Amino acid sequence: MSGLQNPAVLDAFAHDTRSDRLVLAMYESRPWLDDGAQLMQLQEKVNAYLSFILDGEMNEAFPQLAGKPVAIQLRCIHEPAEQSSDLIRRMREQLTFQNITFEVIQISEDELPPAEAAAAAGQGGGCGSGCGCQ
Repeated sequence: MSGLQNPAVLDAFAHDTRSDRLVLAMYESRPWLDDGAQLMQLQEKVNAYLSFILDGEMNEAFPQLAGKPVAIQLRCIHEPAEQSSDLIRRMREQLTFQNITFEVIQISEDELPPAEAAAAAGQGGGCGSGCGCQ
């Protein structure tokens, strides 16, 4: 399972050749409820991505792309609610100190990766609530 519920998974990684930057994307298919759990998952996912970038793992895995500008994208179906937007604004401010951009991109359900789309549709196994049961 990918998405905010699983901070250990890099949902998507690409070299955008048009802008010559690296893009690390994370997906959120659930509505933004401004509850502590969802915001904590967002924070954990961003921290995991930062660790991958700043601790040198990304450069080790992709040495040919070292030194390129980096963007983290939160790709979500629903627009973040107010409390989520406040956290995102603070994250953006902090990431600029590391020369990393943070973007929120609203997408449609058919733009979700297959595993995330199945989970959003309740077909990912278990209860479909993101609790981790299979």
